[in-house]
Amino acid sequence: MAGVDALALIGGTRAEEIGASVEAAIRGGRLRPGQPLPPVRRLAEHLAISPSTVAAAYRELRARGLVTAAGRNGTRVGPRPPLAAPFADALPQGVRDLASGNPDPALLPALVTQVSSERRLYGDAANFEPLLELARSSFNADGIAAGQVAVVGGALDGIERVLGAHLRAGDRVAVEDPCYAATRHLLLALGLEPVPVAIDDAGMLPEALAGALRGRLEALVVVPRAQNPTGAALDSGRAEALATLLRTRPEVLVIEDDHAGPIAGVPLHSLTQRAGTDRWAYVRSVSKWLGPDLRVAVLAGDAVTVSRVDGRQRLGTGWVSHLLQRMVVELWSDPEVLRLVKHAAEVYRRRREGLIATLAAHGIRARGRSGLNVWIEVDDEQAALARLLEAGFAAAPGERFRLHAPPGIRIGSAVLREGEAELIAAALTEERVVTDRARSG
Repeated sequence: MAGVDALALIGGTRAEEIGASVEAAIRGGRLRPGQPLPPVRRLAEHLAISPSTVAAAYRELRARGLVTAAGRNGTRVGPRPPLAAPFADALPQGVRDLASGNPDPALLPALVTQVSSERRLYGDAANFEPLLELARSSFNADGIAAGQVAVVGGALDGIERVLGAHLRAGDRVAVEDPCYAATRHLLLALGLEPVPVAIDDAGMLPEALAGALRGRLEALVVVPRAQNPTGAALDSGRAEALATLLRTRPEVLVIEDDHAGPIAGVPLHSLTQRAGTDRWAYVRSVSKWLGPDLRVAVLAGDAVTVSRVDGRQRLGTGWVSHLLQRMVVELWSDPEVLRLVKHAAEVYRRRREGLIATLAAHGIRARGRSGLNVWIEVDDEQAALARLLEAGFAAAPGERFRLHAPPGIRIGSAVLREGEAELIAAALTEERVVTDRARSG
């Protein structure tokens, strides 16, 4: 839908009315993610109002994460606006979903448990102590200081609570580029400004982080391993180099999102524990290795941060369901489940490395040192996605994840079946040949 069509969807004479009409169009699916909005002056002329009124409406929509300012490209609907809207299109019949980045259901433990008959009441302890003990043991084994631990409703819930505990709208937060799309969208919804930091297979590049630290920066969100979408993972040398830079800015809040945990396929090299920052949080979710429906994560951090997270939680949801917490303890303590988790990590490694090797044999550059995804470098994302769809595979466009990084696509390697890597490589090789011919022509 072009900008002229968007013009007819926006109405009102006051900034609040204009904003409400844009929100309604997004909510109803008439304005789609990435769609351009009319320029300020053009919309002002159409509505016969002052340009400053339109600018104020767009400013408020940006602060709420509904739209983004794209420089010369104008104002656009955000890639994932924080509204319940009909944005996801159903895949054609027979197409394999390699876009979602899900774990393989066959490698997740069965969520069968003996539900406790204990009645929970208001005022009871928010956190289930056996889960805290398991978390501390796991953290200590990985060198994470676990003096203060909280239970939150998943990794993003923990990240949001930590950001809300310390930051205010307008604050700047460094993120990997490309980065997990939901993290960037969360920052925008909170009115925070993402600051892109370039990465390679070992995580953030020191020179790129140094550049971000030279300006105003309040926080850093980093994925130490199984980085989504590229599979990057910090090694000891890179973690130390980044920590050395952060030691010059101890006031910067550092958040580590270890969402894949034991199925990442590589050891943890924690940045928070090396940097010695005043404010920090380390979040470990169980969703990728015990099951996405277990909306539980454990969070360690400095005393002030964990206290604020706990306190804010008590004012809202109160606590994470003890039924879920008990289920996590049962699964996390079960030797058979732990053996399955270890097996899953090995299967994911083989599938990931197998895809990368097959692509390399066809001259296609790809990376994925850890985790559940592989990042493939392409010249034209849409052409590559179209060729894959013709071959029966849906992948994720890199534009969802990129800020300034070059084009690429993400394939969820965790659910690959035998023989599919060769089909994917063949489809992308054909796409590359077509692109090369177009250039030569």
